[in-house]
Amino acid sequence: MNPSSDVFAYRDGTLCCEDVALADIVSRAGTPCYVYSARGILDRFRAYEEALGDLTHRVCYAVKANSNLAVLSLLAKAGAGFDIVSGGELFRVIRAGGDPAGVVFSGVGKTADEIEYALDQGIHSFNCESENELALIDALAARRGVKARVALRVNPNVEAGTHPYISTGMREHKFGIDISEVEGVYDRARALPNLLIEGVGCHIGSQILDTDALIGAIDVMLGLVERLRAAGHPIRHLDLGGGLGVRYRPHEETPEIRAFIARVKEKVRGRDLFVMVEPGRSIVAESGVLLTRVLYRKRTGSREFVVVDAAMNDLMRPSLYQSHHEIIPLRASSRGRIRADVVGPVCESGDFLALDRELENVLPGDLLAVWTAGAYGFVLSSNYNSRVRPPEVLIEGSSWCVVRSRETYEDLVRGE
Repeated sequence: MNPSSDVFAYRDGTLCCEDVALADIVSRAGTPCYVYSARGILDRFRAYEEALGDLTHRVCYAVKANSNLAVLSLLAKAGAGFDIVSGGELFRVIRAGGDPAGVVFSGVGKTADEIEYALDQGIHSFNCESENELALIDALAARRGVKARVALRVNPNVEAGTHPYISTGMREHKFGIDISEVEGVYDRARALPNLLIEGVGCHIGSQILDTDALIGAIDVMLGLVERLRAAGHPIRHLDLGGGLGVRYRPHEETPEIRAFIARVKEKVRGRDLFVMVEPGRSIVAESGVLLTRVLYRKRTGSREFVVVDAAMNDLMRPSLYQSHHEIIPLRASSRGRIRADVVGPVCESGDFLALDRELENVLPGDLLAVWTAGAYGFVLSSNYNSRVRPPEVLIEGSSWCVVRSRETYEDLVRGE
């Protein structure tokens, strides 16, 4: 089975990405190994950019989805802005050649050091999530004799219909300022002289498959913009966040980027707003796979296990979110199919890539691709069990290169 993809396909029985056989990468880079398609990433970014068209806008890639420098550089050269949630992400953007003036800093717990660094680098704006944060940014901007552009992140109390860990737009979540309180916050913020309070923003969650929830949030935000402008607030930009879902299962119905953006444009056209969107997963997820090798087959009672060399420390999503990733062989076979748990070497019962999954009848030594691993894959990896983290590879046409080397045992103890 080959899940739907525009950059991964079997050719003569061998799984390829763009014009490269993935088995050739394994022969030199080993396993586990993350592989990304440059064409897939750029095609999805351009889908947003071209669909927004003549609307005054910026597509700010959400760095948290995949922060590899080569990926960031690819997007910076294509004209992307960036959505960051830490000072470290800003450092990565700048190191990759991104323009700080195209950066928006989100997140509920920005430190004074991070805010100072962002002010010194001249980022576009901060998405603020509390009155205390507004006061801190005002004070730090005053020390530098600058005015900081900010938007308040509004919690619109809209249900995203996604996993509870990645749903962020309801009243009980830690993110944003409740829609019922936000107008008072804007009014009180007038007293802060070193802020340019010119925007509003929201982000209701991630992996959203029902775009009606996103459109509903836009309606709430546009109503707020009108009320704020009527009260004399110079609202000039609207940050709509990200959250568009992707296909993790072969026949899953997922939103199409251009069709969704067409609905967004219908809502915001003619309102004299600079519009920002912050896609992450929908740009990189389907453009990446995790390659792994089968180590052993094992049976315990009625349960079959396929033990591979990738583990929960390499790809956390199945254990953390109970998420589904298709797993397919790099070489097509005619051995039939089995039902098994696909597990890794980490000493935890929660270390699995798939449970009770029907898959090809693989044998020790076979190579597998874990699908849709370009987002929240390597960035969530760790050294748990003192395992070295895998390399990352970027493919462009018929060429590929290692864009992050496999860690060594010496890397494990650096700094100790």
